[in-house]
Amino acid sequence: MKQLLRTVFGIKTYIIWLLTPILAIILGASLLATPALATGVYQIPNLTPGGDWVVDQGEVLSRISEGKISGTFGDLAKKTGNEVRFVTIRRLDYGETPESFTKGLFEKWFPTKEAQANQTLLVLDTVTNNTAIITGDQVKSLLTDAIAESVATETLAAPLRNGDKYNQAFLDASDRLVKVLSGEPDPGPPQIVDKETVEGTFTKAEDTDKGSATAWVIGLLIAATVIPMATYYIYQVNQPQPPSNG
Repeated sequence: MKQLLRTVFGIKTYIIWLLTPILAIILGASLLATPALATGVYQIPNLTPGGDWVVDQGEVLSRISEGKISGTFGDLAKKTGNEVRFVTIRRLDYGETPESFTKGLFEKWFPTKEAQANQTLLVLDTVTNNTAIITGDQVKSLLTDAIAESVATETLAAPLRNGDKYNQAFLDASDRLVKVLSGEPDPGPPQIVDKETVEGTFTKAEDTDKGSATAWVIGLLIAATVIPMATYYIYQVNQPQPPSNG
């Protein structure tokens, strides 16, 4: 009877040890697969009257840059009545695009045509560096759709393609927007200088993250294979030998 109990207890312990690495793999894979929190229009707070020129939820701007841009946009609003706001987010909700998000936020902040008339909203998704811009009817005589699109896809995007220089990107975009909305000539997009690409020499942060995740999964799989085998071996070694008939 004691021998039977020891055998049952040993099998139970073996099953627990066998399941432990499998559970570890499931837990590890779920943690590695969890995406960064997405941002929806409903998560962006309402505007403070006469403020909130920069909403940096993507946390890519320095306080100095944010303060400089906010001061510039505040002066623009006082002098011309035209208002500009920059928004950065970490990741869009599933099925959302930069354009649909920007339109939704624009309508949330400025629900009527009258409120939208002198507004400009520029949004950046920091995961993909995709942008979108929307303007009210009143500013289109100065900031045409073509210029607005150029600001978003050229002025803002150029420093991002050259090493994710977010502070420079938004400072350049704010300078161009302020000049145009102040009635000055459009300085145009930055001049792009062709240079030999060196992307193949360096590992991107995204690739590094994927490599780390893969290494973790491989490590867990190896552990799931080795630990049960070692456990079973130890279990077999420690089994009492049957009495000799001799």
